[in-house]
Amino acid sequence: MDKPDAIMPPPAQKPLVQAPVGACDAHVHLVAAMGEFDLWEARAENPARFDDREGPDLDGWLALWRKQLDALGFSRGIIVHSILYGADNSVTVQAVRRMGEGFKGVGLLSDGACEGDVAQMAEWNMAAVRLNYVHGGVLSWEGVQAMAPMLKDHGMHVQMLMHAHQHMDALADDVRALPVDICFDHIGWPDLGLGAKHDGVQKLCQLLNEGKTWVKLSALYRMCAAPYDAADEIVAALVAANPERCLWGSDWPHLMLADAQMPIAAELLDAFHRVVTDDATRHRILVSNPAALYGF
Repeated sequence: MDKPDAIMPPPAQKPLVQAPVGACDAHVHLVAAMGEFDLWEARAENPARFDDREGPDLDGWLALWRKQLDALGFSRGIIVHSILYGADNSVTVQAVRRMGEGFKGVGLLSDGACEGDVAQMAEWNMAAVRLNYVHGGVLSWEGVQAMAPMLKDHGMHVQMLMHAHQHMDALADDVRALPVDICFDHIGWPDLGLGAKHDGVQKLCQLLNEGKTWVKLSALYRMCAAPYDAADEIVAALVAANPERCLWGSDWPHLMLADAQMPIAAELLDAFHRVVTDDATRHRILVSNPAALYGF
């Protein structure tokens, strides 16, 4: 069956305040032209195309991202492997290699991966393995638990997409027991209508306070419309819980939008700056924290 095409992201724009020197965009995805890398048969969509022709190849997408980084003020980045390519990490491995120093990846492994698979990921400059608990895929929570000791041996961690209001209660104790760090995407992707006092958000805040997890202040556009102020309360709560465990990511080029509106990345950074107002905390979240987690 034919797949729909993703939407091309808007041209790079400058935010009201650029990121400080050494800042890291801790969450982007990279794709390529159709046929350049093998796509997963069960993917939700194809990489984006221009209106009148094929979309960019990998080098073209990297050029677009470099413009985005320059506009926002970032010089480092984390490329998170997209489920569009399943467990074939080739596009992400190549993207990390071509971006060079200051850039690392987050890859995807399947349940049952062996020590050699994890070692290969580390050799490819992958800092973590991602579990998508929302959309599913090839890795389960049980698979992560089995893999965690091997990840620890190679200095890697787990990155996880979940819904805090649905999943955090059941996961919290297991997260505490993991021998590696776990980083939650997209502010835990909660139901904003339930507020910061909801038990799932509070459990996430507690794990942050205990130093057991990290959280990315990313993808607010998946939960609310611009200017994203409906997320301010929860973003503020996460930062207050432990600013030393927060990161920021653009989620560019905004794949698998579903019902969300295509964002402007600069406005997402503006939303971060609206909540986090002091320069020291901004620097910690944008520069120091990713340097600590990813080893820059």
